Amino acid sequence: MRTTVKVDPIEVDKVLFDFVAREALPGTGVDEQSFWKGFGSLVSRLAPRNAALLAERDRLQALIDAWHRDHPGAQFDARSYKTFLTDIGYLVPEGSAFTVNTAGVDAEIAHIAGPQLVVPVSNARYALNAANARWGSLYDALYGTDAIPRDANASRSGAYDPERGAKVIEFARNFLDASFPLSVGSHRDAVGYRIAGPGLDIKLRSGSTASLADPGALAGFQGEATAPSVVLLKHHGLHVEIHVDRQHLIGRGDPAGISDVVIESAITTIQDCEDSVAATSTEDKVGVYRNWLGLMRGTLEAHLEKGSKTVLRRLNPDRRYRTAAGAELVLPGRSLMLVRNVGHHMLSDAVTLDGAPLPETFIDAAVTSLAALHDIRAGSAQRSGALRNSHTGSVYIVKPKMHGPEEAAFSDELFAGIEDILKLPRHTLKIGIMDEERRTSVNLAECIRAVRNRVVFINTGFLDRTGDEIHTSMEAAPVTRKSDLKKAVWLDAYERQNVDVGLACGLRGHAQIGKGMWAMPDLMADMLKAKIAHPMAGANTAWVPSPTAATLHALHYHQVDVAEVQERLKDRQRASLDEILTPPLVKTTPAWSAAEIEEELNNNAQSILGYVVRWIDSGVGCSKVPDYFNVALMEDRATLRISSQHVANWLHHGICTKVQVMTALQRMAKVVDEQNAGDPAYEPMSPDLDHNVAFHAACDLIFQGREQPNGYTEIILTARRKEKTLRKSPGSR
Repeated sequence: MRTTVKVDPIEVDKVLFDFVAREALPGTGVDEQSFWKGFGSLVSRLAPRNAALLAERDRLQALIDAWHRDHPGAQFDARSYKTFLTDIGYLVPEGSAFTVNTAGVDAEIAHIAGPQLVVPVSNARYALNAANARWGSLYDALYGTDAIPRDANASRSGAYDPERGAKVIEFARNFLDASFPLSVGSHRDAVGYRIAGPGLDIKLRSGSTASLADPGALAGFQGEATAPSVVLLKHHGLHVEIHVDRQHLIGRGDPAGISDVVIESAITTIQDCEDSVAATSTEDKVGVYRNWLGLMRGTLEAHLEKGSKTVLRRLNPDRRYRTAAGAELVLPGRSLMLVRNVGHHMLSDAVTLDGAPLPETFIDAAVTSLAALHDIRAGSAQRSGALRNSHTGSVYIVKPKMHGPEEAAFSDELFAGIEDILKLPRHTLKIGIMDEERRTSVNLAECIRAVRNRVVFINTGFLDRTGDEIHTSMEAAPVTRKSDLKKAVWLDAYERQNVDVGLACGLRGHAQIGKGMWAMPDLMADMLKAKIAHPMAGANTAWVPSPTAATLHALHYHQVDVAEVQERLKDRQRASLDEILTPPLVKTTPAWSAAEIEEELNNNAQSILGYVVRWIDSGVGCSKVPDYFNVALMEDRATLRISSQHVANWLHHGICTKVQVMTALQRMAKVVDEQNAGDPAYEPMSPDLDHNVAFHAACDLIFQGREQPNGYTEIILTARRKEKTLRKSPGSR
């Protein structure tokens, strides 16, 4: 039975209350009573306003739905539409030019361009792997993926393949030549490295000695100057280590003794409490908070089985070197960590006010900030220890799914209230804006203005943004096939505007301008070809799905000088708002064949079921799910939002029938069962679809998709997950 603790005017679930009292508060200097009293006072003031903001979302969507019903089809008058959006307050006037003035921002956000990992903080092992992905072996990343094609005749027994190894070494030497060219010759010809005075001497096969073309690229070394074990180089703000070990399996066969090339990879990591997490109970949420607290204290551990051994995973220490001048150089051993809270629309009964659940984002902001005090509070272990996160005393909170400037301003007020409770200086809590809702996109400059003193991040979350695009224009006309969505006019303009507005608002030197996820973790060769577009577009970070992907994507930031690109782009004409307001609709009566419609439904149904069955049955919020074509995709609630809204749109406009959708779901349930047949914990859906909770959740997401606020999936998923958990609990039938 659920037990609560009364702290007027709120009631707190005892599980959360005890966690805060026994684990989060000790060592912070914050008094328990003042924490909960302050929080109760803050939420009493803000909860009614949060409800009003959500009601405003619904009001605007209802007006847009009505307008489209009065002006049906894709060929509506764009000028009239924009005037209408302005009249109802969806589009707000843009004020005069301004520049953000966020202070106390760590270099990883303000100055260093590089990859960003997003990971569910609910999984301690994943969270630690991501935090430790600041450095990655280029040799391992190349050898273990398709970044270098595998010889079809090569053995897959696990034994080392010297021919493949030689290709890896050649790739790495080419990378060194491109990023750290020599005064003469090539790193391929090197037979030895040594520190000589202020520079690096490279002995070549010919017997001659070369130096670095840019002597300033030498940052430091480990070992002896005459025979360093690690040579540290720096390019475009990123570090690269050349490891020399002539006793190593690889190094002993290398003329220069090089055993590996290790590169600075995931510069920042978002520890996620939102889309990649399935936390539907207070116990679940406290588990999420506990992991974040462990990261902030530097104490989080995870055990994993590796072969016949149990491996203990901890946060990596910092890395220490000597400079050529003899000074000590210390570099972070871990990514700078941000935490993503949930959106304003989710409610939680972990804390109630007058018996009603509170916005979960209020609880997230308070508890994740409290946990971060262990990192930033003067006198704490992390202030003087080796495992600090922020060296400037900041807390970085990513805010998803905000709708427009008013909600951004509301978040600013929430953060100020939390700072007062925790007795933190104003603007200690920094905010990252997920540019993933249409109303935020079209008012982006004003959203940034609302948080100009604490903004450190804007990111084009194109997956959620596509789902919101479909839902916003649901009443207008059928949307295009999913394969054509990325070709839509609005998407390119949206991606360009994010950079344009970010540069115009002065984010350079203060904040990240980010791009979205590469969703195919097994297709690294394709990522190497495609994802260079992100730094070339002026983004100084972009999301990757794994530490290995971070290491490979880091190569792009050596190929592209993002600071130079941003300087070139800062004065270009801003992307067209008219294009951003052009939804991806079919302009004439669709001429799709029955086979094409069936394939589209199968594709969507398989994607929905493959993700939902793990969310409902196992509480897994982020999965590598094989798609309809058996390509493994990283799926979270954002991809689910697209698929469910896409089918809901086609159903609404008569492209398909409910019978066709149900047939596709039934057919794909069998496919998903087959794809998961090797998992002994998996519960097949197809034997009893009538009573399978996950299958019914998938049906709800489609058939109730139009009615879900902004097309979000969380409310249905949470309700069905609770139903599944109740069925599995002892004594339930």
